[in-house]
Amino acid sequence: MAKVRFNDYDELEAAVGREVAVSDWLEITQERVNLFADATGDHQWIHVDVERAQRESPFKAPVAHGYLTLSLLAKFVTECFEFGPARLGVNYGLNRVRFTDPVPVGSRVRARFVLGKLERIPGGIQMTWNVTMEREGAAKPAMVAETISRRYD
Repeated sequence: MAKVRFNDYDELEAAVGREVAVSDWLEITQERVNLFADATGDHQWIHVDVERAQRESPFKAPVAHGYLTLSLLAKFVTECFEFGPARLGVNYGLNRVRFTDPVPVGSRVRARFVLGKLERIPGGIQMTWNVTMEREGAAKPAMVAETISRRYD
């Protein structure tokens, strides 16, 4: 997908309330899940033990960590957006996040970004994003989140 570029904060302000971008699909591989498990120390069998997950899990396959799904937002934001007036951006936090459906290994996910709110702050802006993480072919989203990020001049 082509990046959505905002040249100034007025353009961003005009986007409040609209879906601004949809990321490309990303396959969730067992390798990615294992690397995340190593990075976080969360080696619960439903994520990393393929045979046991196929045998004992209600999902019949290993599934991605919820926090892995959440962490992909950083990748998708980088791929989807350019903020022209800002020299740096930071995550400011989350108001809400729910992991509403599992993400089995081998499935593909993408993010939909709606700009919920924009506030001007000293030296930049604060944006509240309503994000839906979809799993290809699933009836309900894998995750919904309200994230807050800041961009500074």
